[in-house]
Amino acid sequence: MKHAFSLAALAALVSAGTITKRQAAGVTDVGILNYALTLEHLEDKFYREGLANYTQAEFIAAGFADPFYDNLKEISFDETTHVSFLSTALGAAAVEECTYSFPSTDPKSFVALASVLEGVGVSAYLGAAASIANKAYLTDAGSILTVESRHSSYIRAALDQSPFPQPFDDPLDFDEVYTLAAGFIVSCPSANTAKPMLPLKAFPSVALGTSGTIVSGQTITLETLGYVLQAADENTPIYAAFITVTGPIYSDAMAIEGGFTTVVPNGVNGQSYVVLTACKDRITDDTVAAGPAIVEVTNAYPSVFA
Repeated sequence: MKHAFSLAALAALVSAGTITKRQAAGVTDVGILNYALTLEHLEDKFYREGLANYTQAEFIAAGFADPFYDNLKEISFDETTHVSFLSTALGAAAVEECTYSFPSTDPKSFVALASVLEGVGVSAYLGAAASIANKAYLTDAGSILTVESRHSSYIRAALDQSPFPQPFDDPLDFDEVYTLAAGFIVSCPSANTAKPMLPLKAFPSVALGTSGTIVSGQTITLETLGYVLQAADENTPIYAAFITVTGPIYSDAMAIEGGFTTVVPNGVNGQSYVVLTACKDRITDDTVAAGPAIVEVTNAYPSVFA
C-alpha cells in the first residue's frame, strides 16, 4: 500500500508541475528523478544485454555456480522494475533509454562490470539524497538505494570481494556520477533534451593505471589520457582526493608522463573514488579538475582483525 500511494503521489506532483528549486541553480526534484531514471535505464539495458549474450552454462563454466544465473535474472528484473516505476511517476517528463556500449566480452568481465555499476548506483543515490526536498521522492529513492546495495554486496561476494568492505558507503555528486556513466553512453534520443533534467557536465576522465591488488599505503598510477592536467600556477600542487562520507582524504599527486602517481591513504576500502584537484579545502564541482577514477582497495576488513 505504501508503494502504491507513493507512486500516485509522485505522478500527481510531476503532472501538476510541482518542482522544488534547490540551492544549486537548475537542480529540481523532478530533474533528480530523471537523473535516477537515466542510471536505471543504463543498468536495465546492461543486464538485459548481458543475459542475452551469455548463457547459464557459460556463467557456470566461468566459475559462477547456480543459483547465480537465476539471481542475475532477479537483479535484471529489479532494474526493469525501477525503470517502470520512475517512468510511470514522471509520465511525459520521463527521459528515454539511450544507446550504450559496455566493454564486457565474457561472463567474467560482465560480472566485474556489474559490480562496478552497482557500486556507482549506490553512491549515486546516496549522493543525491541530500538534494531531494520532497519526502515522497526521498523515501522512494531510499527504497531503491537499499536494493541496489544488496545487488552490490551479492555480486561482490560472487567475485570473492568483501560484500561490505567498510562501515560507510561513499557518496558521489551528480557530475561525478555522470562522468562515470558518460563513458558507456553512445547517444541519447533527441527528445530527452526537452525533458526536465539536471544541468550535468562530465569532468575529464581519469583511469586507474595500476593492476592487481591495491591496498592502503601503495603507490598507484592515475592516467589522464589525451590531455595534460596542471594547475594554473605551476607552484600550486595537485592532489588526489579520495571521496568518503565524512569528507575527502587527500594524497599528494605527483605528475608523470600521462598522468599522476599517488599513495592510497588509510580510511578507504572497497570500491573507492578519487578525483584530481588543486584545492585541499573542499571538493565541489568548481574544484574538481578531473575524475573520478574507480579504485578497488582491498584492505583486510574488519580492520580490528587485521
